[in-house]
Amino acid sequence: MSSDSVKGFSGLETPGYVGFANLPNQVHRKSVKKGFEFTLMVVGESGLGKSTLVNSLFLTDLYPERVIPDAIEKSKQTVRLDASTVEIEERGVKLRLTVVDTPGYGEAIDNTDCFKAIIRYIDEQFERFLKDESGLNRRNIVDNRIHCCFYFISPFGHGLKPLDVEFMKQLHNKVNIVPVIAKADVLTKKEMQRLKQRVLGEISEHGIKIYPLPECDSDEDEEYKEQVRQLKQAIPFAVCGSNTTLEVRGRKVRGRLYPWGVVEVENPEHCDFVKLRTMLITHMQDLQEVTQEVHYENYRSERLAKGAPPPAASAVTKRNVITDEKNGMLGDKDRMLAEKEAELKRMQEMLVAMQAQMQQQH
Repeated sequence: MSSDSVKGFSGLETPGYVGFANLPNQVHRKSVKKGFEFTLMVVGESGLGKSTLVNSLFLTDLYPERVIPDAIEKSKQTVRLDASTVEIEERGVKLRLTVVDTPGYGEAIDNTDCFKAIIRYIDEQFERFLKDESGLNRRNIVDNRIHCCFYFISPFGHGLKPLDVEFMKQLHNKVNIVPVIAKADVLTKKEMQRLKQRVLGEISEHGIKIYPLPECDSDEDEEYKEQVRQLKQAIPFAVCGSNTTLEVRGRKVRGRLYPWGVVEVENPEHCDFVKLRTMLITHMQDLQEVTQEVHYENYRSERLAKGAPPPAASAVTKRNVITDEKNGMLGDKDRMLAEKEAELKRMQEMLVAMQAQMQQQH
């Protein structure tokens, strides 16, 4: 064999080297080819800059045809859910980003039921995924489950409003909540720090579970550990967004121009915009895993426990074992077979009863 014919295999000739160190590269190539999906929900009162922030985060215009309703329309408006999907590509990596906006949230005189539509929407996505997962074609499932929810808190109040508390309590077991203080440029640094402490105190006091950033492993590098520590310290993230490019001291920045100066959106000294974006991008995979392994599993187990006809179990799902009072632990398949047998038995009994009734009549 000529030396040219084995050029492509030279790396495998190293003594003591098998080659499975290349597995991460295989996963990377496959993932990049397939692309990524992510669904972000933004909730908060209108006028807090939700749309501007989302457009700033992903450098795109998700709402090109949006019409802002006037005061009369707003007073009649109920909570609506608008999903906008955009395909973003960066250095060959494709992201299918869906942003679910909630116009009308918190704008009625009586906001008692305003989060019911949001809860219904989140449950509908879980239900759709459950049906797709147990259907015949499971290869091309589109994941529309909500992976993260940015909850916008007004900077003009003195902490959380009763509606904020009630919403987060209703949703913290269904979605990863990330609290965001909007329009950070209206407060001084000291005022913002006080508001952050107050919001965190109230979240803890009411037993609200917000998205916990994953703990660092001991073998992680120091730079990553420091980044996670700073992100944890910044919660709730105080942000302001802008789609306007300004020139400051000869360099172009995205920011807001005021009579007293410029607020630079991407300057960590001015707001937590960069930290929020870093948190979302570096922990996107973890947000999806927590959605799958915690929130979706909670929904799935509740759905099966209610006794509704459960769809066939997925081989992918980890905890697909349900408890049966008589037989200990039964798989979903066994439970389905037992239900089918019980149904057949009932039908046979009905047939026997009908035959007996007909004989009596004759």
